[in-house]
Amino acid sequence: MQSGKLQHRIDLQRQTETLGPGRVPVQTWATYASGRADLRQAGVSEFLTTYGEGVTNNAVFLLRWLPGVSVADRVLHGGKVWNIVAIAEIGRRKGLELRVVAA
Repeated sequence: MQSGKLQHRIDLQRQTETLGPGRVPVQTWATYASGRADLRQAGVSEFLTTYGEGVTNNAVFLLRWLPGVSVADRVLHGGKVWNIVAIAEIGRRKGLELRVVAA
């Protein structure tokens, strides 16, 4: 993975529980990692779902390997929120490929 291609700043967020007013538990998103990524594919694309319908915004982010990333997390990039739908390891702990869909 070439560092010169990692041009996009991203934040990885995980849902956490905090105490809100009146000490009531509230679900919030907290950033647990920030870094640079390569945005490989983005935009509006039509693709066939299991029932043959749907239009979605999707993207693929490539970033340096980071332990503990899961599909329950999300990516924040350029003020837009992306839900992680698939994760693939690149090499042996060299990088991660995150397939995401706009929230």
